[in-house]
Amino acid sequence: MADSASGEERRGTKRRKRSRRTNPDGTMTLIEHIYEFRRRLGFALLAILAGGIIGFIWFQTRVGPIPSLGDIMTGPYCGIPWERRLGAKPDGHCQLLQTVPFEAFMIQLKVGLAAGAVLLAPLWLYQVWAFIAPGLYSKERKYALTFVFFASILFAFGAVLAYLLIPHALELLMNFGGDQFITALTGDKYISFILSLLLIFGVSFELPLFVVMLNRVGVLKYQTLKKWRRGLIMVVFVFAAFATPGSDPFSMLALAGALVVLLELSIQIARFHDRKLDKERGTEGWDQLADDEAAPFDYTPSTIDEEPSAATNGKRTSTDDVT
Repeated sequence: MADSASGEERRGTKRRKRSRRTNPDGTMTLIEHIYEFRRRLGFALLAILAGGIIGFIWFQTRVGPIPSLGDIMTGPYCGIPWERRLGAKPDGHCQLLQTVPFEAFMIQLKVGLAAGAVLLAPLWLYQVWAFIAPGLYSKERKYALTFVFFASILFAFGAVLAYLLIPHALELLMNFGGDQFITALTGDKYISFILSLLLIFGVSFELPLFVVMLNRVGVLKYQTLKKWRRGLIMVVFVFAAFATPGSDPFSMLALAGALVVLLELSIQIARFHDRKLDKERGTEGWDQLADDEAAPFDYTPSTIDEEPSAATNGKRTSTDDVT
């Protein structure tokens, strides 16, 4: 009974240490950080595993008006005219080619895990956030949440655009051989092509967000981006040529065009942000300060468990008070 009570007491102590009410600054020892990381990682893996099970079942199961995951993945391939697909019939029945015994099972498992990780992303992303957030100030948490929100939206837009372009890309590639070739895609290579294209488009759409964030922290100024605009556009086209699998010119041009538009949008956001900063500098009179003159900032240090704004409350603290 004593061991059980001591165990309950230790668990209660751990919960109190993780609580922001009793531990607002998130201070932990190294061992406590390792235990917390292990706990969060375990919950995140459980969420991904649960999503994988859901995706595995969904692969062959239709949910009301939502088609099965298998039908979604094979949709672009089935959009190719039936006379150009090996073994296809005019009735619209569409199948991929399996060349090894467990290929279909491994494809279903891989696609199910990928879809499940996306579906239950809020659960495992929350575990990542819960591990990082205690070490951030409120302003940093605000920026981080904004970054994650827009990153998720941009990734989704990129993946959707890739999926909409895949049928046109496949049709273009299949027509190169004329009547001398017929299409017989193996399931593994086809699914790998689809997933890689979705991932490439999704990750590539994060580029303008990184440009905006670098501008916000003062690393990239609008004048620098304006000077580099032509070079950046060239880099975007080179990146799209190497990133799109199968040397597909249609996907390459679509990815490059979308990235150029997003890059220009991020440059204009940087322009307005820098203009706002210049206006604030002029209002505060920072530009009129001499090189050896200190800016009118509050240099009072904050305590370990307080944020800078809360520690000073806009007032200077005397040397005696600090010590």
